[in-house]
Amino acid sequence: MEITHQADYALRTVKYLAQFAPGQRVPTSKIAADNQIPATFLTKIVYQLSLAGVINTSRGAGGGVWLGRSPQEITLLEVLEAVDGPVTLNKCVGHPQACPFSTTCMLHIFWEEACQGLVARLRTTTFASLLVQADFPAA
Repeated sequence: MEITHQADYALRTVKYLAQFAPGQRVPTSKIAADNQIPATFLTKIVYQLSLAGVINTSRGAGGGVWLGRSPQEITLLEVLEAVDGPVTLNKCVGHPQACPFSTTCMLHIFWEEACQGLVARLRTTTFASLLVQADFPAA
């Protein structure tokens, strides 16, 4: 299993912005270049993250992108769900009615428990905690 490119780019974008001082605006061109994200793809991701309140954006001279809240308040789950929707490991977890065996299938129970564990970990992991673990220098 693998997360989407969109999710990977969104996580990299927020991690990158978390390194800057609160409110410091960063041009999307810099984000794209420093993180090897296609600029056109980044535009879509920035839009989705701004709709979710994860980041703020401003156009024009002096414009750019910055975190909407502190890195301590933004979780990996929030970013993933902002760009890809709910986290599920199998279709039957998000839509049990899609499988006629979901109420009796041991695989369904396994996927449901595994998904709950993953979601719990993503919900409790903030970008601030990632920065501390990696000991990133301030930008």
